Amino acid sequence: MTTQQIPVVVLAGFLGAGKTTLLNHLLRSARGTRIGVMVNDFGDIGIDAMTVAGQVGSTVSLGNGCLCCAVDASELDEYLEVLTRPESRLDVIVIEASGLAEPQELVRMVLASENERIVYGGLVEVVDAAEFGATRQRHPGTDRHLAVADLVVVNKADRVSADELRSVRETVAGLAGRAAVIEASHGRVDPELLFDRVVPDGEIEGQMSIEDVLYGSDDAAEHAHASYETVSLTASTPLHPRRLMAFLDSRPEGLYRIKGFIDLGAADPANRYAVHAVGRFLRFYPEPWPAGEERLTQLVLIGSGIDAAGLRKELAACELSGPRDVPDEAGMWGLLRYVPQTEEESEETLF
Repeated sequence: MTTQQIPVVVLAGFLGAGKTTLLNHLLRSARGTRIGVMVNDFGDIGIDAMTVAGQVGSTVSLGNGCLCCAVDASELDEYLEVLTRPESRLDVIVIEASGLAEPQELVRMVLASENERIVYGGLVEVVDAAEFGATRQRHPGTDRHLAVADLVVVNKADRVSADELRSVRETVAGLAGRAAVIEASHGRVDPELLFDRVVPDGEIEGQMSIEDVLYGSDDAAEHAHASYETVSLTASTPLHPRRLMAFLDSRPEGLYRIKGFIDLGAADPANRYAVHAVGRFLRFYPEPWPAGEERLTQLVLIGSGIDAAGLRKELAACELSGPRDVPDEAGMWGLLRYVPQTEEESEETLF
């Protein structure tokens, strides 16, 4: 990709679900990752250094490389333009949906943005495991919100019994369709489930940081990793574009993110295709093969309850099987639909 795009994650959930707690956890766990936060009010962002009252139009530096701004939904694109300026050097932007607009409307606004420096990073819906039944009664929109989510965090899992948690999760999964569903306590989710964390110079990837010690409980790191899996897939034989798209279109429930590079062989010998998928959203970015680099398909798949062996088998079925297995001229059409165009793009990039 000529320009590294910044993922924009929409964080939603009704009052009391714990989305602000989750947001604060992400900020405390940022380490070397520069996060831009867009909220309707600074008041609930409990960062020690922040003593300023929230006010639309204000922007505050959090002192850990992150930025926070209070916005009105109608000015969303304007603030995306501010936060994506090169001098901000942000790695990810999180929009808290509460008080701004319906989550689905925010997603539409992100997808409709003409800002070429951003890419959709998913709709994360937070629900309160202990109050889920009551929340559905008070807020009829709960089911609708879950239906369009890419990832659902069943928060406050420590406040209910194992049987009740299982029941809530089953109900949520039924309402959320193909969205990944994970459990959490105190909003602790591994940031790498939502975005690629930047490892600061001098830090060993995976080691505990001072933030982990200060803010996390003894089992926080273990709990954060327990709810999802990461599967790495590699293929040394080029993939057939039609079968690749069939693989992506039929991906299993619980598969949240896909990232990596695709080798399409003779279908496009000059380029490899960087792939970015989150929830139902998909993008391919053709780019020249680096000189001297081995031509491989390398993918990382992230989700909850995913079948690693099954996914490896499905990817292997996408490989070209021999000289007669040659994509026809129209074989690339389905894939090219998800390559960004210069014209305005919209929700049709959801699949």
